[in-house]
Amino acid sequence: MNFHELHRGDRPLVLPNAWDFASGAALAEAGFPAIGTTSLGVAAAAGKTDAAGDTREETLALARLLARLPVPVTVDIEGGFSTRPEDVAALVAELDSLGIAGVNLEDGRADGTLAPVDHQVTVIAAVKRAAPRVFLNARTDTFWLGDPDREETLLRARAYAEAGADGVFVPGIVDDADIRAVLDTAGVPLNVLFIPGKTEYPRMRRLGVHRLSTGSLLFRRALQATVAVAAAVTGDGVDRSVPSYGDVQRLVRR
Repeated sequence: MNFHELHRGDRPLVLPNAWDFASGAALAEAGFPAIGTTSLGVAAAAGKTDAAGDTREETLALARLLARLPVPVTVDIEGGFSTRPEDVAALVAELDSLGIAGVNLEDGRADGTLAPVDHQVTVIAAVKRAAPRVFLNARTDTFWLGDPDREETLLRARAYAEAGADGVFVPGIVDDADIRAVLDTAGVPLNVLFIPGKTEYPRMRRLGVHRLSTGSLLFRRALQATVAVAAAVTGDGVDRSVPSYGDVQRLVRR
């Protein structure tokens, strides 16, 4: 089954997000039908902060490795590492040539604002012209940055789908009414971020969500496990809570 078809089943596609080849290979061996990448994990592993737009080379290097996996791979390219539509399109075309099946392309910017809708529509259209077979998951950060905004989300979901996006990703959306509204409006598969206690798989399946991503959760839990196992050697007390997104960002800023 190809990557596009995995979004059309009778249950959500669970998409775990890897940060290096070993994590991706382990997830594929465990039976997951597709693998994504986490931009936080990729950036932090390189000693960089996430969403700063400077991990293009690291992202491409990981994509070359993950393309060896026996399952489809989708790559998080943040905002495309450029504001020029032709540059983003060229990047996705290169990923396509490597055998990458999909990309996440977000409208959130490093300064906490959203890209103008008309600009993002132009980028999406350019990407689809350059790499039509790549599954373009258009992420909107209307619930991720600042106060959740359903109307802006619906406007962007509709515009991105009309521009050619194959799916829409709304990280941070959790309420039934909001999710149903996006499903009714977008007309393309909806991706929701798995948030423990807020977007449980059974409920997402009942609502008709098409894809459930783990985002940076696996990477952050791996960091937690690393510290816990090391601390267990001596039994010394160490804070073993799962680091938050902000905790990881602070780690690499030191």
